[in-house]
Amino acid sequence: MIETKNLSCGYTGEPILKGVSLQIAPGEFCALLGPNGAGKSTLLYALMGYLKADRGEVSIFGKDIAHIKKNYLARQLAFVPQESVQEFDHKVSETVLMGRYPYLGLWQAHSAEDRHAVDEVLEQLKLEDLKDRWLSELSGGEKQRVYIARALVQNTPYILLDESLSQLDINHQLEIMSLLKDIHSKHGKTVLIVSHNLNLAANYADRLIFLKAGELLAEGKPETLMQTDILQQLFGIRLKTALNPNSGRPNIIYP
Repeated sequence: MIETKNLSCGYTGEPILKGVSLQIAPGEFCALLGPNGAGKSTLLYALMGYLKADRGEVSIFGKDIAHIKKNYLARQLAFVPQESVQEFDHKVSETVLMGRYPYLGLWQAHSAEDRHAVDEVLEQLKLEDLKDRWLSELSGGEKQRVYIARALVQNTPYILLDESLSQLDINHQLEIMSLLKDIHSKHGKTVLIVSHNLNLAANYADRLIFLKAGELLAEGKPETLMQTDILQQLFGIRLKTALNPNSGRPNIIYP
């Protein structure tokens, strides 16, 4: 599993995360939520080894990530960004193929097996018709499917997503969450997604993790955490909830 113990870290000497202890067990679908500036993206970067711990530690499968090779870590964790800013444009098939880099040796070229893996994932995610298109030509929803395809080709047990829904229309948000749930259930992937959409998170995730001001406020099933008192602690406002008749889980009722 991924585990943090008393994790504190930040960017300029000021800690953003303050003593966070957390476990992400294999096979979970988790959503990380909280106000702006709560430390959600910072926690993701720490889990991936991009940020070093000022105090405490991050481990994966019992190994402290500060002492393991980046190539090993890249075979355990795949990352889907909110929006990739690329200096050079790439075709869809080339972008997805980048997910095979952790498996290449020095000066080694991609194999027929790598390209077959790309073709399989493109077919699975219904991206075959887009494989020769440039990323710059795609819609936001199409790009996110491509980035998820790249993560699948990386063939890691964990997939981490940083606010990957924030710039998408609601139809694409539903499409991506359904896709992630399908990947989670059919392939046994562990998914951790940072989100601002409480209702989508509650309807699709098995466990919610609430961060506030760099500290772990609460974690648990949506049925437990999507309650007025807990949501008020998280966001500072009273939010009423009711059961969604389709998912059977509590959702916020907007006035």
